[in-house]
Amino acid sequence: MSWDEWAGQDAVGLAALVRDGQVTPAELAAQAAAGIARTNPVLSAVVEVFEDVVADPLRDGMNPDGAFAGVPYLMKDLGPTLRGRLQEMGSLFMRGNRAAADSHLTGRIREAGLNILGRSTTPEFGCCSAADNPAVYVTRNPWNADYTTNGSSAGTAAMVAAGVLPISHATDGGGSIRIPAGACGNIGLKVSRGVFSIAPAASDLTGLVSIQGCHSRSVRDTAVFVDACRGGAPGEFMPYWTAAEPYAALIQRDPPRLRIALSHEWGDYRATPHFVAELERVGRFLEGLGHRVDWALPAIDFRAAFAAQTRCYISNFAQTIANLLAPRGLDRPPEGLIEPINIRIWEAGIGMSYTERAQMQAVFNTTSRGFGAFFEDWDIILTPITALPTPLSGTTEYLTTSDNPSVQDWFGTLWRQFAYTPLANLCGIPAISLPLAAQENGLPLGIQAQARQANDGLLLQLAAQIERAIDGRWNAGRRPGVHVAGG
Repeated sequence: MSWDEWAGQDAVGLAALVRDGQVTPAELAAQAAAGIARTNPVLSAVVEVFEDVVADPLRDGMNPDGAFAGVPYLMKDLGPTLRGRLQEMGSLFMRGNRAAADSHLTGRIREAGLNILGRSTTPEFGCCSAADNPAVYVTRNPWNADYTTNGSSAGTAAMVAAGVLPISHATDGGGSIRIPAGACGNIGLKVSRGVFSIAPAASDLTGLVSIQGCHSRSVRDTAVFVDACRGGAPGEFMPYWTAAEPYAALIQRDPPRLRIALSHEWGDYRATPHFVAELERVGRFLEGLGHRVDWALPAIDFRAAFAAQTRCYISNFAQTIANLLAPRGLDRPPEGLIEPINIRIWEAGIGMSYTERAQMQAVFNTTSRGFGAFFEDWDIILTPITALPTPLSGTTEYLTTSDNPSVQDWFGTLWRQFAYTPLANLCGIPAISLPLAAQENGLPLGIQAQARQANDGLLLQLAAQIERAIDGRWNAGRRPGVHVAGG
């Protein structure tokens, strides 16, 4: 098919063409690979294409009768593993690392009929705002290659935005699905806890803030992905919940009249005036759809919440790095192979006590309860996806290549930029970035909607209502400058 036809289809649409006999999974794979070749020299968003899977989509066990019927898909080079395939986590230290087995979610993705045909880029261990290290790769934003995609789901964001794939894998420990979706004009849903398994290497108890998911360009693609891939593996530490009805059916109906709060004053953090104006504009649009919209904010201690979130990241990433060092017989991260901030995170977190973690968990509890009380009065809270504009590529203050000597100060820099996403991970609540606004630099600006625990379906219902109201024209119908079908 032509590139315009290709980019005009979502994953559900491509699957329908396969079922109608108009195209085969192998033809889809070949066109996706051609799209990668067409855009990746500029974007540097794909680490590897699995040529054997492009040639034979059934090679690794993809189910052609699944919901997506062989639609091509990239796996972020972090999180779920692929048996026998490289997983290098954006790190020089992990070069040549091969997985011994598939993760549980990998099996669910393949059973859903998604053809995993390559790896997309990520910053080292997923721990910073962009896949931007010249020693590894520099992933660029298709809307303007002078800018980053943000992160950590960098390559996925660029490939979906550039029309190469309709859907691709992403992960989110503090906004890594939503933030790059917001900067690249994609739909990015962070689900509630208890939806996507991170078995067998970890669980919702050990991962605590880490969530799996995808980027897409249509609400129905995300809905079908959640329907098809959700569910726990044997031995989960908590029950995995199921929605009352499939989201693919739910989104066909508008939500009831919603109570929608707007906020950009997130503790010490404030959005730029332009971002606030865009948020207000979207709020007026939602009023026009019949919803009640006003300014409101959860009554929580934001400083304590961000301090606890920082402690969580430092201790979690320190253990992640320690677990990678141990098989190699190393007792500390090697200089030059692991990026400077990640070494400092290891130094700060490796000796963290149970008492410190318990104090962190106490703040997680009070913060979650505060959001819970807020959602007794409000259905949704709306914020910009970030407080400040997307950085130019090479802005090192947000990167783990930074020479900042203070880990605490480095995280504080992140929070000033990415204020609005991390607390959803802390609370385990759902949040979605929708491409409804624009930055002054011309890049997209995602608008984030958050809801109470397990109200993922309500977010998708609202997103689908918006999608119908704008006739599917996310990003006001604009295309990025780097695109398979031309800008």
